[in-house]
Amino acid sequence: MADYIIQTESLNFQYSKSKKVLENISINVPKGSIYGFLGPNGAGKSTTMRLLTGIIPEQGSSIKLFNQPLQKQLPFVFSKIGSLVESPALYLHLSGIDNLKYVAKLRNIPEEKIHETLDLVDLTRDGKRSAKQYSLGMKQRLAIAMALLDDPELLLLDEPVNGLDPNGIIDIRKLLIKLNKEKGVTIFVSSHLLSEIEKMCTHVGIINKGKLCFEGTMQQLSKEARMCKIQITVDDAHKWLPTLENNYANVTMVTQNQITLNLKSKEEIPDFIKALVDLNIALYEVKILDGLEEWFMTITNEKNVHEN
Repeated sequence: MADYIIQTESLNFQYSKSKKVLENISINVPKGSIYGFLGPNGAGKSTTMRLLTGIIPEQGSSIKLFNQPLQKQLPFVFSKIGSLVESPALYLHLSGIDNLKYVAKLRNIPEEKIHETLDLVDLTRDGKRSAKQYSLGMKQRLAIAMALLDDPELLLLDEPVNGLDPNGIIDIRKLLIKLNKEKGVTIFVSSHLLSEIEKMCTHVGIINKGKLCFEGTMQQLSKEARMCKIQITVDDAHKWLPTLENNYANVTMVTQNQITLNLKSKEEIPDFIKALVDLNIALYEVKILDGLEEWFMTITNEKNVHEN
């Protein structure tokens, strides 16, 4: 039986009676994994993070950390967790070392951990510089260092590469993979960037509009995405929508003349075109939309974001 560090069972949350922010979210984060929590902006990622870290109290008892209900472990459980959920809380007038000294003193952590942690995040050379002189990527690495001082078993990071340049993004990615491999830290990281999740995660959960659309390993995600997604251009798409929905998967009307749908493989395309012709559907174009990115855009229904 898998050992899960984070589990939520049908987690719900709403700020007001009229609007649910999270609806029946069940996530399972295996010990030793890098779990990517992926979704567009406004999907509910940050709310989930705040619930997991106790920043906002859960409305029920759906969250388990380390196989125990979160509420029964507060606040002691945070000795095993490092988190960066809101923007980094740095003292910009202090040096990198002094920022870490401040945290070490608050948490009764031996000061010798400071230099070890600075080295881990590759800030040893800049330890004596004031944090206001740091680049955005360095500030982010310093904030992660503050979360790592206590040797946590679990690291929770909300959009850690947001706003970083390509070099900063690569640095954070390398750091997280290193922490996972060398220190055995389980990492739960949220992002709206599929390409980043793809490059560093072992497991992924995809959330959109407060609902979980997919959960599994990266291999399962790649397999799922191998389905052949196509876009057809026809006359009166809305007229043919019900017929197509009865025979094919994930049928979606994109514009009044365009429909996307899934076939099991490219080999099905000739028979599919013949079936449309037999139905007297005026077919103008068949376009193959391959790849993980296209699949991700489909299941998160990006086209509907503007309606909210």
